[in-house]
Amino acid sequence: MSNDGSKKQFWKRNSAKVPGSIQHVYGAQHPPFDPLLHVNLVKGGSKAQMTPGKPKKATTFQEFESITSDAWDVGDDDDELLAMAARNLNIEVVMETANKVIENHSKLQERQQKQERRVEGEEEDESEENLQQVEEDEEEGEETSPASVHSEPSPDSRMVKSLSEAYIGLSKEVPSEKSSLQRQRSLPQRPVIPLVARMADQNTSGTPAMTEREASRLDKFRQVLAGPNTDLEELRKLSWSGIPRQVRPITWKLLSGYLPANVERRASTLQRKRQEYFGFIEQYYDSRNDEHHQDTYRQIHIDIPRTNPLIPLFQQPSVQEIFERILFIWAIRHPASGYVQGINDLVTPFFVVFVFEYIEEEVENFDVSSLQEDALRNIEADSFWCMSKLLDGIQDNYTFAQPGIQRKVQALEELVSRIDESVHRHMQKYEVEYLQFAFRWMNNLLMRELPLRCTIRLWDTYQAEPEGFSHFHLYVCAAFLVRWRKEILEEKDFQGLMILLQNLPTMHWGNEEISVLLAEAYRLKFAFADAPNHYKR
Repeated sequence: MSNDGSKKQFWKRNSAKVPGSIQHVYGAQHPPFDPLLHVNLVKGGSKAQMTPGKPKKATTFQEFESITSDAWDVGDDDDELLAMAARNLNIEVVMETANKVIENHSKLQERQQKQERRVEGEEEDESEENLQQVEEDEEEGEETSPASVHSEPSPDSRMVKSLSEAYIGLSKEVPSEKSSLQRQRSLPQRPVIPLVARMADQNTSGTPAMTEREASRLDKFRQVLAGPNTDLEELRKLSWSGIPRQVRPITWKLLSGYLPANVERRASTLQRKRQEYFGFIEQYYDSRNDEHHQDTYRQIHIDIPRTNPLIPLFQQPSVQEIFERILFIWAIRHPASGYVQGINDLVTPFFVVFVFEYIEEEVENFDVSSLQEDALRNIEADSFWCMSKLLDGIQDNYTFAQPGIQRKVQALEELVSRIDESVHRHMQKYEVEYLQFAFRWMNNLLMRELPLRCTIRLWDTYQAEPEGFSHFHLYVCAAFLVRWRKEILEEKDFQGLMILLQNLPTMHWGNEEISVLLAEAYRLKFAFADAPNHYKR
């Protein structure tokens, strides 16, 4: 990353429009965003007013890296970017949009007042009808109580009352009936989903009583783990379909190679490895302020607050300090790659899973300062070692020029061209390069495309699958891309495709969707992994 103040940052080297300068692109540091909830933002005025020029292709990865290497640099005149974005705004569009908002708001208030008057009128009519019915029943000699008359209101009246009650507690600026109806049709009918765990998922926090099948699976795990020497092959078979929350910490430690299969050796191994990690802290951590380590530590210090910013757990100072130590020590001990942006994301699943080892409640808002110091130290050391084991298998993703990612992106393009030629040709038509969206998929292992709860379920299978992070992940990415073929084919320009691919609507995903994705990925692996010529032209 260049810090040369005299060198213009890449977006200032030409007068072309900055792609996406008016759009909010949430990809890197925000959870996946649902374009169905932002249909006016994505579709309304952006395509009419923004006709971005075709991006200049980078002929090599090094060129691509060089022209974007200063994207995060802080310059004295960065406000030029904001001025460029402001010039692209059309004042007529802004005023027209503002007038539409005011007009819709006025219509909504009128409609609300009419509905209230209609409800009052229908209630009066209903009371008169009920009164007349009581008098008629009395004349016929029937004993009719008022309670029975009012106990079963008509379905129409119940519907009207529920609609009027639905507005209570809402802000005045609510969507119109048409947009509300469209949203109800397009979004799945699900409760509000926590970012880390969902109530309906069988292996997350706060779940109701387990079903018989879930209890049976948990018993099988405990039987395998109870033996003097754990059968790792059997444990992998069980883990492929997901690991129950109660046994996930010990299972991840075993499958990652952090703990030995022999039960008698585990306690001594944990003690030795934890002591070794904190020995590294004493030896290296004070050097973070040395001149030759300042850049590394500075970048880590910048990236940590961006890690899952909407989950309160990761915004706690003590948690951020833990992450800083883990990442700095790993970078110092791996000089071939050092710290690379994106590695910070890979700590979070391990940290959350190992916190579950000490608590029963929901982890999303858990205050880690309530844990004992020894427990926090254990979580930190275990997270470091398991993350290190993961990165040992994919370190070429983070060495100079990131050759591992280049190979995987190229393999993904070849694979998609064979399994769904329509999607592949569609992206070629609008000059969307796979590197422009799949780089992040490989660099962050889809963590910025999926909610954290889904990542944890995905990693259950990655831990169980041979070369899960380095090899199987390719087939998961292919299945993930083809999963959105309908939405991809509906986009008819470069900008629309990039906004979609960087903000895929997965916020409502849970275990079911991940299981389907993994099943399709396994099918692709079975078909192509041992026959690479099948997907080469």
